[in-house]
Amino acid sequence: MTTQELIKLLEDFIHLPGENEVVEFKKAQNGFDTQKLGEYFSALSNEANLSQEGFAWLLFGIHDKTHAILGSSYKPTRPSLDALKREIAEGTNCGITFTEIHEIMYQGKRVIMFQIPAAPKGIPTSYKGHYYGRDGESLVALSLHELESIRNQSQQSDWSARIVKGATFDDLDPKAISIARSLYSAKNKKNATEIAEWDDVTFLNKAKLTIKGKITNAAIVLLGKEESEVLISPAVAKIRWILKDSQGTERDYEIKSCPFIISIEEIYQKIRNLKYRYINPEFRTLFPEEVDTYEPYVIREAINNAIAHQDYTLGGQINVVEYEDRLVFTNKGSFIPRAISNVLKDNAPEEVYRNPFLARAMVGLQMVDTIGSGIRKMFNFQRQRLFPLPDYFIENDRVQVTIIGKILNMEYANILAKKQDLTLVEVEALNRIQLNRPISDEEVSHLRKKKLIEGRKPNLFIAKPVAQQLDQKTVYSNNKGFEDSYYCDLILKALAEHEILTREEITKLLWKKLPDILEDSQKLIKVKNLLSKLRSCNKIVNQRQGSISNWQLRKE
Repeated sequence: MTTQELIKLLEDFIHLPGENEVVEFKKAQNGFDTQKLGEYFSALSNEANLSQEGFAWLLFGIHDKTHAILGSSYKPTRPSLDALKREIAEGTNCGITFTEIHEIMYQGKRVIMFQIPAAPKGIPTSYKGHYYGRDGESLVALSLHELESIRNQSQQSDWSARIVKGATFDDLDPKAISIARSLYSAKNKKNATEIAEWDDVTFLNKAKLTIKGKITNAAIVLLGKEESEVLISPAVAKIRWILKDSQGTERDYEIKSCPFIISIEEIYQKIRNLKYRYINPEFRTLFPEEVDTYEPYVIREAINNAIAHQDYTLGGQINVVEYEDRLVFTNKGSFIPRAISNVLKDNAPEEVYRNPFLARAMVGLQMVDTIGSGIRKMFNFQRQRLFPLPDYFIENDRVQVTIIGKILNMEYANILAKKQDLTLVEVEALNRIQLNRPISDEEVSHLRKKKLIEGRKPNLFIAKPVAQQLDQKTVYSNNKGFEDSYYCDLILKALAEHEILTREEITKLLWKKLPDILEDSQKLIKVKNLLSKLRSCNKIVNQRQGSISNWQLRKE
């Protein structure tokens, strides 16, 4: 949205007679409790769903009664607002977060406009296990009636279970049916003889791909002939594989349609799963280990999860993008399983699927594990290899999973090798720190209590005790840096020797000695603060000549 569009929207909200179920005003001139923010996110998301609105809005810097513009200094930097998106996503059951957090200047004051997506159909939004709603202007628990109203949407709109008008068994691929029989028999070995005697109609009914002999969307997606895809239009059933080089240039591609039960294998065969050699820090041997770049299970589970969770009504393709050292899987639709951290904590299958009919059939054919347990297996496979964990990037109508096929950071690999008592949740949080991804205050607090990390957000690093255990003493010191007195002493000694130094010369003097964890802009601010500190202590003076800043010792 453009600034003008946001201002027009803000003015419309201001002129409302009061707050309603999908618009909330807050003064929030300085701070605002993150827990309370999450509760409002849940409430407004649920109310937007019930009101059949695409979004709800939470506005900071506005008086909730008079709608006067007060301005807000909440989270004053863009990075701090962006980090808030991940923090809220970690607390919601759907893994959803703000569509966008808009900052605008209105009447000379800063107003923050939180754009909150409606809860997905069939899945009420909770925050940290609780469902919230609105009663007029009040924040309350979501009523049982409203909770069931949202949940029933899923039963009413399971696209995969719908009967395809005019479709017959002639629209299904015989080879695909044969493969499905083999998979089904492998899972039900005790009944293999009986299964072999079933005709196709009986088998497909038993495998829950058809309903009383009628062809469903799920049957077309998994078993339909390529030309049968038109029967589910405007929905799309396609998987696209793209090969990209190190520059991101597309080198090759292939698009596969129905039947997915065959297309999955064809896409898998396109992926170059080369051997990867590395020294395992756990064993400290001179001889490298040799493994496949990608664990086959992880590839198949990622593709099949995308198929099970794809929102086919959005008309998008499932994408598998292959780079030199990673695979990126994307599918359309919001993330139905709980936030990744909750999946790892609960160690239990999800209660809700986007396409429950399709998902159950895929579980019956051993194409996917029960949703949730498969994700944990993917994480554990990567952990065992000392590789980065699967990296989920979740948007409102798109889910992206990146699988990295190499050791990205040897220090992090050391942790996985030597601290095997860490829970998967803790490893996932440390993984985000190594990847410089946002991490919630709650997670930071937990890792601090276990003495795993030091530093301040967003500049977190492995703690000293862990660094000593993992031969990272140098890395730790480079990240932590030295006390201010050390840098001040360097400046004073240099000025005593050279009499006059420019700001640029002082910066060069300190640059490589400043903590590695700091970004360039933060290092510049650090130098500025050190000079200000010395000047306020009457140690140095600034003799400016035009744009040149000349520093020298203050004469007694």
